[in-house]
Amino acid sequence: MTVRKWLLAGLSVMALTAPAAAQDYGASYDAPPSQEAPPLLPQDVPGEVPPAARAGGSAVRTDIQPYVELNQVVFTGTGADNDVVTYTTVAAGVEARISQRRVEAGISARYERLITYDDNTADSDYLTGLAAGSVQLARGLSVDAGALAARSRINAGGAAPSNLVGNPANTSQIYSVYAGPTLGIQTGGVTIGAAYRAGYTKVEDEGIDPAFAGVGAVPFDENTSHSVTASVGQQPGGYLPIGWSVGGGYERADGGALDNRFEDYYGRVDLTVPVSPTLAAVGGAGYERIRISERDVVRAADGTLVTGDDGRLVVDKSSPRLLAYEQDGFIWDVGVMWRPSRRTSLEARFGQRYGSEILTGSFSWQLDDRSAVGVAVYDTVTNYGSLLRNRLGGLTPDFQAYSNPLTGDIGSCGFTSKGGICFDDVLQSADGAAFRSRGVTASYSTDMSGWKTGIALGYNRRTFLTANDGVQAQIDGISDQNYFANVFVARDLDALSSVTANLYANYYDPGYVGGEVFAVGANAGYNRSLWRGLDATAALGVDYFDTNDFSLNNEDVTASALLGLRYSF
Repeated sequence: MTVRKWLLAGLSVMALTAPAAAQDYGASYDAPPSQEAPPLLPQDVPGEVPPAARAGGSAVRTDIQPYVELNQVVFTGTGADNDVVTYTTVAAGVEARISQRRVEAGISARYERLITYDDNTADSDYLTGLAAGSVQLARGLSVDAGALAARSRINAGGAAPSNLVGNPANTSQIYSVYAGPTLGIQTGGVTIGAAYRAGYTKVEDEGIDPAFAGVGAVPFDENTSHSVTASVGQQPGGYLPIGWSVGGGYERADGGALDNRFEDYYGRVDLTVPVSPTLAAVGGAGYERIRISERDVVRAADGTLVTGDDGRLVVDKSSPRLLAYEQDGFIWDVGVMWRPSRRTSLEARFGQRYGSEILTGSFSWQLDDRSAVGVAVYDTVTNYGSLLRNRLGGLTPDFQAYSNPLTGDIGSCGFTSKGGICFDDVLQSADGAAFRSRGVTASYSTDMSGWKTGIALGYNRRTFLTANDGVQAQIDGISDQNYFANVFVARDLDALSSVTANLYANYYDPGYVGGEVFAVGANAGYNRSLWRGLDATAALGVDYFDTNDFSLNNEDVTASALLGLRYSF
């Protein structure tokens, strides 16, 4: 069974499972630090079992809606290939929301076949989707899972993510799935939390330009990861006037790009000292060991790099492991926590980790039951597969995925009335090297007065960690940067019609001359119910894409128009 078919089956049954809420498993105030940016969701009240593990959290609801589509699209651009292209898409998908006493799930999945009428433009098929779910096995014990299928560029030479019609170079299909149990219980005033996560991420490229071999990071191939965390703690006022937590964890990820290996062990103690009913001083200290390694590649007799038929470098399996990064020692952080109400939370920490100072923080404000603001500042050492797995772990089953009305692609953010999770920095470039990721993200979401709105902004800086005697030595210590903004709006005009609109902007700088990418665009769609289950759709979109690919600047403005029919069963 191919990866695509396997993941399609996984997405279909994902309506039975989903991720736990973030990495806070209910231990007193602070569980051991995650290897990921905090999700843009309000923190749970300390000591409570995560919502995904609670019984009877929301009204009973089961809504599963499969559909088929037939669309006709006209596409044109101002770049080198500025022909007018007409193509047909045939699609099938499912939108599902399940909220039962022991099951919470959300799924948005779509398979599309693109049929062209131009000998110079290839037919293609795509699978995109997002899924999250949780099944409660017993009080405080759940099995959680999530999955993602998306299209993205492989490296800086890739086509714009919104402009993947025809034969786009250096682009890929990305599949990621994870699952595992979560435990969060209280006994005698003490909270015990534990979790295990197994994840798999695969990139199926559309053909890597050989010109990029040995330039920048080696493109990501596949990654299998495992992580386990455990903690025990108590809130202030229990056995002690202060809150305390003892926890630890282990993570390992093995990838296929350069036979990469990522290992992280850590253990720490955290304390919470109340200053007032709403303010507390927090701090923690412990030990952490991180080791990242890779292998060398095959070289010809003249020293040139050997590539396979797919354009990827050939890994020398017999070569010794090359050390890319190692940190072993004491870690600590101190900060403040402000929680004036169940709807508002602010936390900021400063400390020492990864051999240097770190600054992290989060802010969440639940304005009401339908609106929320979230901000996160993060600093982590990780790898592509683990980053994507952890990001999926922050997605709750009640997410709303906004799709591109022209391509059907799932948007790069999932929004709920409690916040949002975005994948822009992850999907921007699928690199095989490990990295230190630092950045800030902010989101606003609302669902009120007939309007559904999601806004997300962010900045991310990745500093690559590679062996100084390997094929990626030239990027060791080099940083790439990504800025993104997304706006999603949807509104029901009446009982039979609705409109949607998406606006995005993205700038990516790979950290070396000749790889910058800038993209901005907007699209809008109108949907009208014609008959029982039969809807008509009209959509328009404009995208601007500018990239510098070493030898010349590629600048393109594209326009698309769509007319289509959808039948929902």
